[in-house]
Amino acid sequence: MTVGAMGEAMNPAVRGTILAVDDEPDILVALEDLLEDEFRVLTTSRPAEALELIAAEPDIDVILSDQRMPGLTGDALLAQAREISDAQAILLTGYADISAVVSALNRGGITGYVTKPWDPSLLRNAVRGAYERHRLARELATERALLRGLLDHAGDAIAFKDTDGRYLRLNARMARRLGAPSVEACLGRRESEFAVSGSEAAEAADRAAIASGAPTETVTGGAEPAQAPSGETWSQVTRVPIRDPAGAVVHLAVIERDITEQRLLEMRLRQADKMQALGTLAGGVAHDFNNLLTAILGSLELALPKVAGDARLSRLMTNATQAAQRGAALTKRLLTFSHRRDLQARVIDLNGVIQGMDDLLGRSLGGFVQVERDLSPDLWPAKVDPDQLELAILNLCINGRDAMPEGGVVALSTRNETVRGSTDPNLKDGDYAVIAIRDTGTGIAPEILGRVFEPFFTTKGVGQGTGLGLAMVFGLVQQSGGTIRIDSEVGHGTTVLLYLPRSREAVETAPAARSAPAPAPRRARILVVDDDPQVRHVTASFLNGFGYDEAEVPSGEAALERLDAERFDLVVADLAMPGMSGLDLAEAVRMRWPALPFLLVTGHAEAARIPADFAVLEKPFLSADLAARVATLLAPEG
Repeated sequence: MTVGAMGEAMNPAVRGTILAVDDEPDILVALEDLLEDEFRVLTTSRPAEALELIAAEPDIDVILSDQRMPGLTGDALLAQAREISDAQAILLTGYADISAVVSALNRGGITGYVTKPWDPSLLRNAVRGAYERHRLARELATERALLRGLLDHAGDAIAFKDTDGRYLRLNARMARRLGAPSVEACLGRRESEFAVSGSEAAEAADRAAIASGAPTETVTGGAEPAQAPSGETWSQVTRVPIRDPAGAVVHLAVIERDITEQRLLEMRLRQADKMQALGTLAGGVAHDFNNLLTAILGSLELALPKVAGDARLSRLMTNATQAAQRGAALTKRLLTFSHRRDLQARVIDLNGVIQGMDDLLGRSLGGFVQVERDLSPDLWPAKVDPDQLELAILNLCINGRDAMPEGGVVALSTRNETVRGSTDPNLKDGDYAVIAIRDTGTGIAPEILGRVFEPFFTTKGVGQGTGLGLAMVFGLVQQSGGTIRIDSEVGHGTTVLLYLPRSREAVETAPAARSAPAPAPRRARILVVDDDPQVRHVTASFLNGFGYDEAEVPSGEAALERLDAERFDLVVADLAMPGMSGLDLAEAVRMRWPALPFLLVTGHAEAARIPADFAVLEKPFLSADLAARVATLLAPEG
């Protein structure tokens, strides 16, 4: 066997490969000389070796075979070659043997034959034509394989249509969307012939894309409520017009992608952003309210002893005090919702909290509501403020009671749950202890389900609810690292799920209550710093009533000037002030007068967290609270 080829530097992938088979060496040399300028030429004089070459060289494009050869004729050789190769075949014959040519056509699939002696130009053109046909056939097979692979394995529903909207090609996913039993059942038919919703709109969009000649993209599916109804789906449909060589649109590719999960995630993210914005707003409102309530409650407390002899006036002032205290409770809920209230979190037994609420739930829910419990005995502990959690559970149970005006069941249950791959951006992977509160009430309509956590949003009548209960619950679980979910169906009740991250620490015992220390007996000079004159006056009046000497300044800068000029035993400063904040002032005092005690007073925890070693008093405060903190800081061990 002789193997001839051009230089090894030539790329076989660029140059076609020709196999010449003839039992006469001189003819093989002539064929090699004729074709080697354009092709890589392999030659052999034995048919058996030719078959071995064909099996070993899958890139052979054209086989040139003599008809009369010892051992195996050309038509028989080409027939066997056809079983292992898709190469084009040309038969060389030295005599007019029509039967051999017919046999080669039938058995070997030859694309032509050339008689000996051949015309060099004719033979070269025949080889070129055969090579080009083979190249095009392979390219077509590759394109078909790629298209079939795309159709069979794509996650999208894909179809190709003619300009009249009839399906030419489509994958199984598109056939299933149309409700057809198979791909074949869809070919030649229009989308409107299938029982699918929106087919008229889809065909109109097809016609518009063909008319425009440009790719289009549309989204189909339901509207965008705050929380999608069960079973709601969305699809993104891309239409790509396909043009012929002359530029005319002759086909349309349609790619339909299910974006339901993406759309639901976007909705949840928008809801989370809205809740964060509302939390920021609520925190600012609560701060301003706490300043007002500090002035109101403080003024009422200072004025009430002066009207002790007037029963009517005392009752009016007491009523005003109680109303202001209810306002203070509302602002605490706002601060919990906005994540700006420091929680007294510790690792607790959640089942123990629920079991300890028996009397409270019995008094709050009344005799028409039955309370059921199903508590997991191996429930994981969680780190949360137990008092706030108890208040959250009570709020949810009362909501359930209000949804059952004629009585019903409120069921409390707990379980462990490991979350993996949740689509809820607020629910990260991990272990959670879950508290479920279920009622058998009227349920919540889908159009308002996404708003129930907004502060001041309520479906109850005037005077029956503040709209802060669920907002407080939302803030509590978010601040504790968890999340809250609500499943509700109108007429079939509501289930609220509280997800609290599992704690790996041991359950902590409740801290013992401490009695407030009495005011220090010694005289002391205290500097009061607050930009709000009313709050500053109330604070200073309280301190004066305790027997301290107090001085007032409206800013941190003024406080530093006063401290440079005079000696003080304590500084009481508001946290949120324009210019120099109370925290900035405290740090400056700590650097220049490290032994001088400092008390920060705040309406809410600012974005900049207060270091743990700074003394803090929350607004609104009672005089006793202020007295206790001041006495502690002025005591020798303070």
